[in-house]
Amino acid sequence: MATTISIVEDNEQLRGTLAKVIGRAPGFRLASDHGSAEEALAALPQVKPDVVLMDINLPGMNGVECVRQLKAILPGTQVMMLTVYEDTENIFNALAAGASGYMLKRTPGKELIEAIHEVKRGGSPMTTHIARKVVQSFQKPKDQARPTDELSELSEREQQVLDLLSQGLIYKEIAEKLDISYETVHTYIRRIYEKLQVRTRTEAVARFFQR
Repeated sequence: MATTISIVEDNEQLRGTLAKVIGRAPGFRLASDHGSAEEALAALPQVKPDVVLMDINLPGMNGVECVRQLKAILPGTQVMMLTVYEDTENIFNALAAGASGYMLKRTPGKELIEAIHEVKRGGSPMTTHIARKVVQSFQKPKDQARPTDELSELSEREQQVLDLLSQGLIYKEIAEKLDISYETVHTYIRRIYEKLQVRTRTEAVARFFQR
């Protein structure tokens, strides 16, 4: 079954470009596209896409607020933010609102498709800069810090994978870096999540930086 994608982007030309990229990608189907948050919120509960590509700087309601409201309606839909700049504050707010990751609008089509695949599989593509910002929200005063003994339970290879995750690499890049298959990377990450007792990349990276 094809992965359904909806686009929320006010720039008509870029919206059309994204639609073409998705339309050409095997296993993907463009479910809908919208020029504003208000339009998206009215339509998406009926469309129920698997993944939404969301612009941050929208006219009227911004993308961050749109994500917050959308996730309350469609908790199973994954949202990936699209942005022109690494606007740390907005991106962090979007992640806190329920987005699964972000990509720059200038990202080549092939990389964008790979990132959507990763989001669909439960990943959260983001750069180290943003990952570190997210980590700050997890950090507590030293006397309240969570124990990190679980990190010592990771194998050497699992620690390597977690290190690359913390650098913002997507699964395919980790596979190439370590000369292993994509499926093997996915297996390692599942084991890392289990050992660290976390459910997302963001939480895993936070534990890594709390060492």
